[in-house]
Amino acid sequence: VMQCSASLDVLFLLDGSYSIGKGSFERSKHFAGRLCDALDIHPDRVRVGMIQFSSTPHLEFPLNSYLTKQEVKERIKRTVFRGGSTETGRALKYILHKGFPGGRNSSVPEVLIIISDGKSQSSTAMPAMQVKERHITVFAVGIKFPRWEELHMLASEPPERHLLFAGDADDAANGLFSTLSDPVCTATAPGCKVESHPCERRTLETVKELAGNYMCWKGSKQPNAVQASLCPFIRWKRVLIKHPSRCFRTVCPDPCDSEPCQNGGTCVPEGLDSYHCLCLLGYGGDVHCAAKLSLECSVDLLFLMDSSAGVTLEGFLRFKAFLKRFLQATVGQDSPMSVGVAQYDDHVRIPIELGQHKDPFNLMKSIDALNFSGGRTLTGRALKYVAQHGFRSTPVFADVQDDVPRVVVLLTDSKPQDSVAEATKYAMDQNLFLIGIGSSFMRAELTEVTGNPQQTIVYSDPQDLFNRIPELQRKICSVGNPEGCQAQSLDLVFAVDASSGVGLENFLHLRHFVRSSCSHFVINRDVTQIALVMYGSKAHTAFALDTHTSNSAVLQAIDQVPFLGGSGSAGTALLHVYSDVMTVQKGARPGVNKVVVLLTSGGGMQDAAAPAQQLRHNGILVFVVATGDTQRDTLLRVAGSPNFLVHISSYEDLQYYQGLIIERICEEAKSPVNLCKPNPCMNQGVCILGPGSYRCECHGWEGPHCETRVLRGDSPRSPVLPPHSHVQWSPRGLQHFSRALWHSKGQ
Repeated sequence: VMQCSASLDVLFLLDGSYSIGKGSFERSKHFAGRLCDALDIHPDRVRVGMIQFSSTPHLEFPLNSYLTKQEVKERIKRTVFRGGSTETGRALKYILHKGFPGGRNSSVPEVLIIISDGKSQSSTAMPAMQVKERHITVFAVGIKFPRWEELHMLASEPPERHLLFAGDADDAANGLFSTLSDPVCTATAPGCKVESHPCERRTLETVKELAGNYMCWKGSKQPNAVQASLCPFIRWKRVLIKHPSRCFRTVCPDPCDSEPCQNGGTCVPEGLDSYHCLCLLGYGGDVHCAAKLSLECSVDLLFLMDSSAGVTLEGFLRFKAFLKRFLQATVGQDSPMSVGVAQYDDHVRIPIELGQHKDPFNLMKSIDALNFSGGRTLTGRALKYVAQHGFRSTPVFADVQDDVPRVVVLLTDSKPQDSVAEATKYAMDQNLFLIGIGSSFMRAELTEVTGNPQQTIVYSDPQDLFNRIPELQRKICSVGNPEGCQAQSLDLVFAVDASSGVGLENFLHLRHFVRSSCSHFVINRDVTQIALVMYGSKAHTAFALDTHTSNSAVLQAIDQVPFLGGSGSAGTALLHVYSDVMTVQKGARPGVNKVVVLLTSGGGMQDAAAPAQQLRHNGILVFVVATGDTQRDTLLRVAGSPNFLVHISSYEDLQYYQGLIIERICEEAKSPVNLCKPNPCMNQGVCILGPGSYRCECHGWEGPHCETRVLRGDSPRSPVLPPHSHVQWSPRGLQHFSRALWHSKGQ
């Protein structure tokens, strides 16, 4: 819808009589709101007011009451139907007498928009003429089944350009702009033009029709005779009559007409001259859905495609389409990757040698030429063959061994008909990194091939396979890089449900998951600190953030954690984390991102939303990992966002989500930190932010973190920084701070 931007006073005159009825009055309000979309409402530009009329006119709000589009639309929605007779003439006389309530002076153009069915119970001809003589532009809008002759009389000249129909709100709003655009509103956008188009004016008319005859008594001149006759039977009928007419609207070229989105992207217009592209997964390198050149990691990448009878022709073609889309989305002209493709059944072939094609176009042509062969699924044999013959890349220099990571991506949907254990061991001995992709029923076989559930990708349906492109990108580029958050500092707390709702066996799964996750982080004072909180009916700290300073110490401590039982309260656990774990006194470091991972059976979550919000308010991310059938809405309130919620059907499946959870945590570790959240000042000190620093304002305490009580009299003071001193934080400064705090606690 175009927008009229000019100094303009617009007054709505809404028919609120019984002939309109409550339903049509609501439609009138909706229509008035849609017309507001065509007006640039602002104190200096378009102002809007409203009068409702029936037996008497009633000022709903003057033009100077609401000065934004949202306020005007909200107020229109709240307007209440009054009812009464239709005194349109009296309403027009009210405007002639009072003017535009709250309007500006007569130098600002005035527009009156009458929304009515045109069935006035008093004469409108004279007051309508007088209103137009005052140079007020009048639009007459028909609602329900209007009397168009009366609306014609109300509307300004030429009437066909000032008559609108509320039944087609969008077109009418555009027509309003079109009519106003010439003398009043700013010029239309380039390429836009006002054009007329055929439209219909509908109305209901009551007509008389002969329904038949019936026997009637006519009487008689003779005393004893009665005369019968046939009399016509007439009934009144309401007939819908359509009058052909012409309407006006502004038509602009669609910004999507030029098809700006590439690679199957969908163009979504945003106004007259802008748009955005919804890109297929794996595209979005720029606004026009160019291929994402996100495989910037340098690897030798060999795809091993199952071409056996078990995978079927359909499955082979699906994998081929996946391979093409993946490479289109990730491999650019200057990509540091070398790509090859092998396919297997009884035999193994390498139709595209590693690094054979340097440009994506020829690579796609070669993939198109791959054919399905059928045969037995000898996966073990194929793995051993590609380990021996697939990576004969030339060293960069004769005396320097090329140490680029080597990755084999196995695409299969057919269970192996030979042993894969020996081939997997052989491939790993050759320093090959194996990734397996297949449908969900192949999960166990793929894990056997790769030796690690983190290196398998399973999909639920054909479309879901294409959704796995980003996951495959991440796994390929994580080869040779340690997992965890590398150099990012992080304070990480696991809050583990050890209640009877979990049960001992499932608790062991949770404990193993925490242990396995911790092994992915570099644990020391300077990089990652980890704390563990266990909860049943009560919560307690198994170990605090500054208790253990090495991976081995943390892993050993996790093994000692007992099962608690009792009824679980996640809210109690999160409150405990907030007040007793994520504090400077317990080893939390200022200027370091903080994450709580809540591992829960889903029980006892009703009281957890408020403490979770409190943690988030203090800059601490809450990540919920829930198992069981708890309502997703409840879990979402605790997690705060679907990005920080993982809902798993069984405890056995936890291992498959570890990579995803660690990745999300590490993304958070890169986000900017507010040095005052959570508050690093002890003893009710107030944290005040400065540029790249903070200071603590203390009351009755002193020191950079209000850690030392002010001594009265002449007692000697411990040497501390002066009160209100600035603390400038760098990663090195944080390390010194955490070490100093640790030593002082030790002493």
